[in-house]
Amino acid sequence: AAARVSHPHIVNIYDVGKDGDVYYIVMEYIQGETLKEYIQRNKKLPVEEAVSIALQICEALDHAHQNNLIHCDIKPHNILMGKGGRVKVTDFGIARAVTSATLTQTGTIIGSVHYISPEQAKGGLASVHSDIYSLGVVLYEMLTGDVPFSGESPIAIALKHLQEEIVPPAQLNPDIPPMLEAVILKAVAKEPAKRYPAITSMMHDLEVVQGTLREGDTRRLAKGDFPTQILPPIGPTSKPVEQEPKPKKGRRGLWAAVLLLLLASFTVAFMVFGQFWSLEDVIVPDVAGQPVAVAQEKLIAAGLKVSIGYGYSANVPPNHVISQSPEAGSSVKQSRTINLTVSKGTEAILIPDLRGLQLRDAEIQLKNAGLALGKVDEQYTSDVPQGAVVNQNPRAASQGSKGMMVDVTVSKGPAPRKFVLPDFRGSTLASVRTQLDSLKLKLGNVQEEANDQFPAGVIIAQNPEAGSQVEEGGTINFTVSKGVGAGLKRASVRFQVPEGAKRQDVQIVITDSNGRRTVYDDAHKPGDVIDRTVEGTGTMRIQVYINGTLYKDQTV
Repeated sequence: AAARVSHPHIVNIYDVGKDGDVYYIVMEYIQGETLKEYIQRNKKLPVEEAVSIALQICEALDHAHQNNLIHCDIKPHNILMGKGGRVKVTDFGIARAVTSATLTQTGTIIGSVHYISPEQAKGGLASVHSDIYSLGVVLYEMLTGDVPFSGESPIAIALKHLQEEIVPPAQLNPDIPPMLEAVILKAVAKEPAKRYPAITSMMHDLEVVQGTLREGDTRRLAKGDFPTQILPPIGPTSKPVEQEPKPKKGRRGLWAAVLLLLLASFTVAFMVFGQFWSLEDVIVPDVAGQPVAVAQEKLIAAGLKVSIGYGYSANVPPNHVISQSPEAGSSVKQSRTINLTVSKGTEAILIPDLRGLQLRDAEIQLKNAGLALGKVDEQYTSDVPQGAVVNQNPRAASQGSKGMMVDVTVSKGPAPRKFVLPDFRGSTLASVRTQLDSLKLKLGNVQEEANDQFPAGVIIAQNPEAGSQVEEGGTINFTVSKGVGAGLKRASVRFQVPEGAKRQDVQIVITDSNGRRTVYDDAHKPGDVIDRTVEGTGTMRIQVYINGTLYKDQTV
């Protein structure tokens, strides 16, 4: 199910398969670090950055939820920080499709224990509310530098998710605005029904917080103004000390002062939070492929903020927008920050030195460098092992661009030795096999032919002929005598060349048990007498052709 989800903030899944007993997933490679590593390196993240990251995660989860897919394991380890500030959610390995077949799978705790929802900790079914809870914990960790619950064992931590309330994040980080703290506390409510009904609702509130942060209205409530407190009942701990009654007028003045303070605080809070809900919705313009200056003008004109990051692109010219987040056509609150990735042009790549590497290793090194293997030639060389790269083009340490093809020349090993081929005629085929091995030659085709001059098994012809220059590894073909068998025949062919052209082509063709072959082929003038003796085995057909036309045909 995860393979069908495609979104700018979700790591693409290209393929799944099995190699022996091992199942594997082929996913998009993201250069960068995990959000967990980023938090550990920076301790606490700035409020504005944490909100921006959370919004990008919201967009990814919203897309997954729309495709009926619950992640089940949202945690900083599964959030990748790419170039230009782009965030991508990965590892849908335990994701559950929201169908009647999977929602009944209970009794198993799914997810990482520090970020697990209470219902998952109980082994209950996961829902969109489970992802919202886990995202709330991630946002808590980004802002405070620590997870809300820790313990000596996974069971102990899971029990805390079920039984204990989290420490309000503003107590650990006073920079957290009240509105943002309220978002976190709502997301991590113990009961799913008390959390956000959908990830889009949480995203809406985070957009409001982000818009207010951009405007600079991040005033905190004064200590004691509107804190949410659980007050225990106050009982007598000792005998009260009697005091003289105060004048009623003084008490009335005190109550009036308290009332005025409450009214003033309420007015300030209303003015601050009223701006959260007054921001209008706007449609994000499409600025991909446009010059960055033009893109900024369009976004600012639409009432949006702009954040710019840079990346390399072979397809987008320098200082033009490669991508945007949120994507074009999205509905967001006014003053929302739009993250642009702007092209720095084609990335310059240093061509690696491939000389001496085996071809497969050279291909892997090129791929890792963002290059590709081009044309492969071969040559003999005694200095470089067979199969290793001798030369390359472009040369090592020169500048290239992503996807460039690099041509290589690969060694075929030392050049084979050349020598004069011996004469094998008159030797038996069995003895010649041993000689061929010692000369590093290969036995080719072997044909048998009746012969009254050599006994059976003796070589009567070879190809190439004796005295030829051959190389080690070459192939030698032989014709071997069948001896004078019972079927060997001789016949006389005698005829006179008929009248006609001054030059006439004469051919004598024999067909016997050894096949069809031409035994005579020459040119003659009219009146010449041809007298030839031919040999064959078994039934022998003799045909005479003059200028390609059958002149005589006999069977003996």
